[in-house]
Amino acid sequence: MERILGLDVGDKTIGVALSDPLQLTAQGLTTIRRESKVKDFSVLESYIDEFQVKKIVVGLPKNMNGTIGLQGEKVIKFADMVKNKFKVDIIYIDERLTTVAAERLLIEGDVRREKRKKVIDKIAATYILQTYLDMEKEV
Repeated sequence: MERILGLDVGDKTIGVALSDPLQLTAQGLTTIRRESKVKDFSVLESYIDEFQVKKIVVGLPKNMNGTIGLQGEKVIKFADMVKNKFKVDIIYIDERLTTVAAERLLIEGDVRREKRKKVIDKIAATYILQTYLDMEKEV
């Protein structure tokens, strides 16, 4: 059964989440420390192959007024490369408040600041993917 990946793409890291086989829930998978496109794509390819991924949900950072800024353009460029290289569908989800929500969740869970930094992108990717899965359930 194919699964869906969720990505929170940043300049330094990529948070990665994965749906369950029934595509109901999202689980945090890993955080990729970005060193090179070759390494980024190699790690993504291993997950795409292992979990038979045909669809990737990418968090699209927008400005608060809804426009796409420099960071959003970088994310679209990266996602386009992923789409072309791995022949997967890309779905964008507005991610404006996902990092804020992830941070709040970790603070409420009494997670120390150093630990939060290590998992925040993975949690944000989980929020992004879960948002998409919940929207699909409603259709």
